[in-house]
Amino acid sequence: MQVAIFILVVLGFVAVSGALVRLVRVPLPVLQIAIGAALAWPVRGVHIEIDPELFLLVFIPPLLFSDAVTAPKRELLALRGPILDLAIGLVFFTIVGFGYALHWLVPSIPLVVAFALAAVLSPTDAVAVSSIVDKNVVPARLMHILEGESLLNDASGLVMFRFAVAAVLTGSFSFAAASLSFLYAVAAGILAGVVAVFAAAKALQLLNRIGGVPAEAQVLVMILIPFIAYLGAEHAGASGILAAVTAGVLTSGSGIFRYLGVSARMQTISLWTTLSFVFNGALFILLGLQLPDIIRHVPPELSSRHWLIEPILTVLILTLCLIALRFLWIWIGDIAARLAARFGKRKAETFGLRVRLAGSVAGVRGAITLAGILSLPLAMPDGSPFPARDVVIFLAAGVIICSLVIASLALPKIARGLVEPGEHPGAAEERLARVGAAKAAIARIESIAGAQDGDEGEVPGARLAAADSIVAGYRRRIAASDEADEARTEAREAGRLELEMRLAGIEAERAAVRAMFRSREINDHTMQALLTEITLTEALLKGREARK
Repeated sequence: MQVAIFILVVLGFVAVSGALVRLVRVPLPVLQIAIGAALAWPVRGVHIEIDPELFLLVFIPPLLFSDAVTAPKRELLALRGPILDLAIGLVFFTIVGFGYALHWLVPSIPLVVAFALAAVLSPTDAVAVSSIVDKNVVPARLMHILEGESLLNDASGLVMFRFAVAAVLTGSFSFAAASLSFLYAVAAGILAGVVAVFAAAKALQLLNRIGGVPAEAQVLVMILIPFIAYLGAEHAGASGILAAVTAGVLTSGSGIFRYLGVSARMQTISLWTTLSFVFNGALFILLGLQLPDIIRHVPPELSSRHWLIEPILTVLILTLCLIALRFLWIWIGDIAARLAARFGKRKAETFGLRVRLAGSVAGVRGAITLAGILSLPLAMPDGSPFPARDVVIFLAAGVIICSLVIASLALPKIARGLVEPGEHPGAAEERLARVGAAKAAIARIESIAGAQDGDEGEVPGARLAAADSIVAGYRRRIAASDEADEARTEAREAGRLELEMRLAGIEAERAAVRAMFRSREINDHTMQALLTEITLTEALLKGREARK
């Protein structure tokens, strides 16, 4: 019962954080950490004993899957060079550079454990970056690179983290064996993700053939995909992390959504958005809950002279070390790109100093790092405590918080002025797509309206009247997307007035349905069905208006 109450409390405060972030000028992850710390401080901290494998299974697959589904595939493919350079090259560079720096700074941490901490700190969190700075003030190319990097370096960093932990547990490490194991883990993990999506598609096809299957059953199949991929890969000794990422990439690009009904599609998208918000928020609140106890019990290895100053200074130095390593790697990548372009006689797409600095500061650590470090084994195979476990958890938590704070303070100032004022390329692309789609719809509707043979019993002129009404809506959409400012202003004003009237009508519908329920003209099932339809219509209208 206590565990259930604890989970409900955490979920409740995740919801509260979503409301509070609108009132305070603090990034959401920082606010959630503060909420957790405020809850735990009066009761002298909270210890959460959880099976590391269970922790990874609960948090990692859905978070990685959700990020992979929403990642912009076209941009990631176009920027695959710099993304892979950061997601793979920078990960290994960080593991080596940060690992040795940590071992030198805190000699009590074994070198292999230092490499494990470096590996789990290498994944970045683009979600945390987007909560800190508006995407419209960061160059689109840089933001796409950060998103792609955070998607792929989750897999590469956590795979190397697992190898480092295995080396600590076994006490041996072979580069050749590790290389072969790494290749197998990557190949089999990708294959497991492909198989999971294929199996889900077949299951959805079977449900469609049966007919009359509730939308919730289809949604459940979609929810199970990342867990099936992860568990299948882990059972085969491969990377469940890569399996979850692969499944997410294929889910958004394979057309599996065509096997879902309209209701199931909407429920799936809404549920995944909610789960991503809940899991990210729960992880940061868990970090906050641990924070007071972590501060009260600073590992003696970090507080030999000063109880608080030395640990804080160590965390700050390590965070700046990560930023410096990142800046150095991006700078080296720019030099390499410039040389390759010179030899290939083409124009080099390099970053300026400010963009390099913004990309370095934007490499904040977040939920994936926290989930990985908390999954460290509690004990060695012989029953002895895992070496320096408390120290590395303290340092990881400190670096997460410190990187978030530094980015919150510095990134908006660094990014200011990097994007020229004007229409965002994505908005222009969406406007052109809306016009093209509307014109195609008008052509199709006019061809149907012009058909000579109507259905038997069709009211004369009804086909043309219906077509005119629909086409008028599409022409208003085209006018609202017109490049001429005057035409767009007039169309938008007409659209605003129409929206006001439609919303007023919807509110009247809702009031009438409730009045009929109160007078017992309809029962609660009928009321809920009608209110659901009304709410869906309202959501579609408001969503369409918000995207304009």
